[in-house]
Amino acid sequence: MDASRPLLPFMPVSGDSSQTSASGAEASTPSNNDPTAVDTFSTPTARRLAGRTIALLEARRSGELAQMVAKQGGVALLAPALREEMVTDPAIFAAFLDALQQQPPIAVVFQTGVGVERLFTAITGLGRSDDWQRLLTTARLIARGPKPATALRALGWTPTRVAPLPSTTGDVIALFSDVDVSDVDVRGQTVAVQQYGERNAELVAYLERAGARVVEVEVYRWALPEDTQPLRDLLHALPLGGIDAVAFTSQAQVGNLFTVAEQEGLAHDLPALLRRHTTVASVGPVTSRALAERGIAVTVEAQPPKSGPLVAAIATHLARRSA
Repeated sequence: MDASRPLLPFMPVSGDSSQTSASGAEASTPSNNDPTAVDTFSTPTARRLAGRTIALLEARRSGELAQMVAKQGGVALLAPALREEMVTDPAIFAAFLDALQQQPPIAVVFQTGVGVERLFTAITGLGRSDDWQRLLTTARLIARGPKPATALRALGWTPTRVAPLPSTTGDVIALFSDVDVSDVDVRGQTVAVQQYGERNAELVAYLERAGARVVEVEVYRWALPEDTQPLRDLLHALPLGGIDAVAFTSQAQVGNLFTVAEQEGLAHDLPALLRRHTTVASVGPVTSRALAERGIAVTVEAQPPKSGPLVAAIATHLARRSA
């Protein structure tokens, strides 16, 4: 960070992968499955974030993002904005299976990779894998993008349809509504939906309007992190002018940041603080829409909506701005 800038009250992560944030998030190496991270950040000329400070609201993959920023020469400030709280009550999963057995689903919508893994694990824990397999065998398996599709394949199941990137709710709905790709008539049929931290009200409303009986299952919840101090520090650091960009990687982070801002008495001023003092970067259209609904204009949006392109887009924007 430029020595002329004010010191920020929470811990940066530099190129040392052993460093952690104040909230204990350990930095890690970028995934070998992300070619963008390898190709974009491995060359010496790619250090376009030198002297730049990027705040990351990501939790689960914060280490990976921090390493991408560090390889571009920047400093990552970790301020996790959410926590995945796993649902552990077996009665929830038993009730889900019971409801499906009353009328087997014509389709099952899987919305996240971690949700697929957790759902299969929970049902195995009930000792009802056979029931689940019978239900899946006769259903179309709809994946909201490549991550749930990959998770299904790892478990031995081939998705019937995969929503194309950016894998918005509209892309999933199109798999049901577009006559060119859909062979599913949901009227009078059951459709199972794996939730993704919160209820996908738009998808459920579409299915119900189309005449479907929708059975949902919650496998994890998006909650505030147990330690919200890094978020509070970020909010109070924004007016100091030392943060070049704030990277949002999910719509839930937006709501949680405003929740903490409300607690700090800053919710009303937050859109202006972000607009005046930093660059707002979004991983994709779903997150951008959540920001817009809060009155926050997005300056940088990743294309395609992945971590590597997000960091690359931030670096490109900041380099052009300082040119």
